[in-house]
Amino acid sequence: ESVRERAWKTYESLSAADGALAYNEKKKETWGVCIFIVAIDLDEVTFTFTELLKSINISVCTFFQFLKEVDVNMDTVSTKVDSTVSRLKKKYDVLLALYHKFERTCGLIYLEQPSSEISAELSSVLVLKNYWITFLLAKGKVLQVEDDLVISFQLLLCVLDYFIKLSPPAMLKEPYKSAVTAVTVNGSARTPRRGQNRSTRTSKQIDTDTKVIEVLCKEHDCNLDEVKNVYFTSFIPFLNSIGIVASNGLPEVEVLSKQYDELYLSSKDIDARLFLDHDETLQPDVIACSQLERTPLKNSPDEELNLILPQTPVRAAMNNIQQLIMILNSATDKPSDTLIMYFNVLNPKDSILKRVENLEHIFKKKFAEAVGQGCAEIGPQRYKLGVRLYYRVMESMLKSEEERLSVQNFSKLLNDNIFHTSLLACAVEVVMATYVRNASQSDGTSAETNLSFPWILSVFDLKAFDFYKVIESFIKAEPSLTREMIKHLERCEHRIMESLAWQSGSPLFNLIKQSKEREGQTDQPESTCTLNLPLQHNHTAADLYLSPVRSPKKKTSGPPPSATSTPDAQATATPQTQKPQKSTSLSLFYKKVYLLAYNRLHTLFFRLLSEHPDLEPLIWTLFQHTLQNEYELMRDRHLDQIMMCSMYGICKVKNVDLRFKTIVSAYKELPNTNQETFKRVLIREEQYDSIIVFYNLVFMQKLKTNILQYASNRPPTLSPIPHIPRSPYQFSNSPRRVPAGNNIYISPLKSPYKFSDGFQSPTKMTPRSRILVSIGESFGTSEKFQKINQMVCNSECQLKRSAEGSAAPKPLKRLRFDIEGQDEADGSKHLPQESKFQQKLAEMTSTRTRMQKQKLNDGNDTSASEEK
Repeated sequence: ESVRERAWKTYESLSAADGALAYNEKKKETWGVCIFIVAIDLDEVTFTFTELLKSINISVCTFFQFLKEVDVNMDTVSTKVDSTVSRLKKKYDVLLALYHKFERTCGLIYLEQPSSEISAELSSVLVLKNYWITFLLAKGKVLQVEDDLVISFQLLLCVLDYFIKLSPPAMLKEPYKSAVTAVTVNGSARTPRRGQNRSTRTSKQIDTDTKVIEVLCKEHDCNLDEVKNVYFTSFIPFLNSIGIVASNGLPEVEVLSKQYDELYLSSKDIDARLFLDHDETLQPDVIACSQLERTPLKNSPDEELNLILPQTPVRAAMNNIQQLIMILNSATDKPSDTLIMYFNVLNPKDSILKRVENLEHIFKKKFAEAVGQGCAEIGPQRYKLGVRLYYRVMESMLKSEEERLSVQNFSKLLNDNIFHTSLLACAVEVVMATYVRNASQSDGTSAETNLSFPWILSVFDLKAFDFYKVIESFIKAEPSLTREMIKHLERCEHRIMESLAWQSGSPLFNLIKQSKEREGQTDQPESTCTLNLPLQHNHTAADLYLSPVRSPKKKTSGPPPSATSTPDAQATATPQTQKPQKSTSLSLFYKKVYLLAYNRLHTLFFRLLSEHPDLEPLIWTLFQHTLQNEYELMRDRHLDQIMMCSMYGICKVKNVDLRFKTIVSAYKELPNTNQETFKRVLIREEQYDSIIVFYNLVFMQKLKTNILQYASNRPPTLSPIPHIPRSPYQFSNSPRRVPAGNNIYISPLKSPYKFSDGFQSPTKMTPRSRILVSIGESFGTSEKFQKINQMVCNSECQLKRSAEGSAAPKPLKRLRFDIEGQDEADGSKHLPQESKFQQKLAEMTSTRTRMQKQKLNDGNDTSASEEK
């Protein structure tokens, strides 16, 4: 009853909203969304997600899209609902990718029309149903992290292995038929597998049992050792626990389905059995279709026989994992002889080995808690890869330092506990990110899961600011890192700079405080006069982890620097006397924060205020002033919150019509944003509210005097715009622009590796389209060029329509978390003599002007975007 009452109020508010025509036309869908939102908020979910979809006759993808439209006012959907929807979306993406992989793989295993000796009970439909429901049951019981694509796929291979060995050889295609025959002849392993005493099998039978799994792993470029580990530590115990009853060589579907029902009804989410029926509620939308596991059709018989396969989620994940494993196969689990040579002074070897061992126990425990005890043994495997990478990168770092400083004594760095913990954490994070790949990833960015960054920081009890110090040196020291991993680590660095380093308890605040106390209150973390100088990316991990304070220097330069001295003392001495300078790590951190902050601001400014270019330096000065002098405002908050408040404050004082709701609407469309950033902002201790409340009660109160200065004839001195460098993380496989080439780019011939053919053997490329032209090679008939022309024309038309349709952010119809009756964040109201029609007309006119001017500047959008 409580859900019904509150859902009805939500429904009424949506129906009465400005421009609510879409909601009124979709009454059933709107009512269903309202029930869903309220039931989750009140913890009164008495139905499954699939039941809801069925009752309002809508698909998963359409439901999520409609929910996004409903939340255009930003206060309809809470962060609690956002989190639930995110979990459902990830689970659906994984199930969708796995089902299409499963369906296609079964087509490669089984004959479409087996011989007449096969009984009707073993039809392909029954086989598929048995397989899929057994897999869903195994996934639900064994795996705690439901959106883990890699472990889920490894479990699927275990299920395939189990059923292939129960299938009559006459049903199977090669090479599975031969593998099953070998198992039957050599060990007769099928009979004991049906019983409950599988754990008593002899080692010979286990060896013969692996023949089918070996074929499956080879066919899917999957690591055999990892799948065998999942098979014997997770899948076999699962089979023993469910008491399968076999009929005609296969378990009974009804028994499996009944057990799955219990899981599905307890989780109240998606009934994944409906994939078997191609149920319309589980069908993907057009965008999702582009990511599915499928083989493109040939255009014509005269086309090349080698089909170009798209990069699918499962294949991409397997490729990345195999590449990492092959790189680390030659690495060692212990310090190499070269590393031992660097350990010769104040030998840190024992403490390093002890730390690695202690952290392994912690990691194994935390990993098991995250993924479930059924997959606990996977943790040590991944940690072992991380340790290999840790030693490999450490050795590379020390070699670079030796070349840079011409010394071999690195005892101070090598005995620094935080340095080693950070380096090991970074190595393990690379391994974890390689494995934890979400099915919806199409651009290589890392999706959020239970094991995603910053999970590793909590496992190792490591501060984000300390972890940040190793990232750039790690990337430079490991040349074999893939582009995806470099982008992932760069994103980790950005997350630390925008929020994680500013959490209470971070060493960053102590560093800033010490800097101000040492130099006097006029000091600042980083001088504004250096902002327009190029950011030098020549700092190493040693510079950042060792003593942060420079010693006063005399006029004469000292002896050659020693790696045991403070890193700041390693800087080249200058002829004149220098005053003590700030921490290297703090100075570099602030430079990078300013750069990130300005890039974000510039992108948002370009979308909203391109017709007021004079405002950008004012907003940046306020933004930079806040980070420098009112840094306590960043405590337990986000960089983007300060950015949006700075933009609104300057526009307000300069009488520029920009509503806070419009800022938030545009911010939502930026990459790597989270709705919690503007929906849940810290107001005071343990009290959170919307960003507008934060502006009124905190930001405006703290900076009111400073903001009002911008309205006077003598505004504050403007901060210089930071010098925008190229990313320090260069990608060798980035497309290069041809000089004077009229927007022509050359993309290197680089593609995923098919590891069964050898590490350096490029396999099929992965274009978005189905036609490739290689200049200098025979291409074929003129019809193909006509087809390309048609495709280009179509794409140009789509781009033009897209540009016209999204030139400026659509202002929100109403920001309901404003104070009642107040349109602006600071409480200002429209003039009483204005009618509602006049108010609306004024807002529409302002928006139309902004959109028209934005279209004129569309050509500059790419240059203003944040460099990736």
